[in-house]
Amino acid sequence: MNLIFLGPPGAGKGTLAARVVEILHIPHISTGAIFRTAIAAQSPLGKKVKAIIDDGKLVDDATTIALVRERLMQTDTHAGYILDGFPRTIAQAEALAEFSAVDKVINFDLPDSAVLERLSGRRVCKNCGLNYHVIFNKPAQDGVCDSCGGQVYTRVDDREEAIAKRLAVYREQTEPLIGFYRDKGLLVDVDASPSVEKVVENFKAVIA
Repeated sequence: MNLIFLGPPGAGKGTLAARVVEILHIPHISTGAIFRTAIAAQSPLGKKVKAIIDDGKLVDDATTIALVRERLMQTDTHAGYILDGFPRTIAQAEALAEFSAVDKVINFDLPDSAVLERLSGRRVCKNCGLNYHVIFNKPAQDGVCDSCGGQVYTRVDDREEAIAKRLAVYREQTEPLIGFYRDKGLLVDVDASPSVEKVVENFKAVIA
């Protein structure tokens, strides 16, 4: 089954994808992981991506599309895949349709207020990278990681002004994909507000 996961930052797409991998036994493919793998392999496309990123620019559509096409040709995708972070635009969606047929697009829906609560409350250990939350998952000692004793802090990306910018970019660039795939009869909405377990159960129901 070929799936695309859509949803705003904070919807938990990465966490949910990890669970779906266990259920469907298909790879979770994110553009970030594709970029890192290509750079590490020092492939021609990887070298191009590294140069773009080192220059502080966003990877262009043509390069991103070429990398995704290359990744989807690998043997582990023969039974299906989960695309997370691609497509981000209508142009990317149209390009994807030229080389791979998508079965369902899952839109993990979460209101802006919930996005703000989830992300602004997130805290991360500087040492081991473990995630915490000021409401849902506090460390035993404030500001100290339970696992390694490292400092728990707020990332720049998780400050309210940064979250507002990320949401604005999502609404402008990626949200139009919801209408695009709904018109094609491929989109399924899943409420991302409940617990992970409940969201996974709802996901199973819509793909059954």
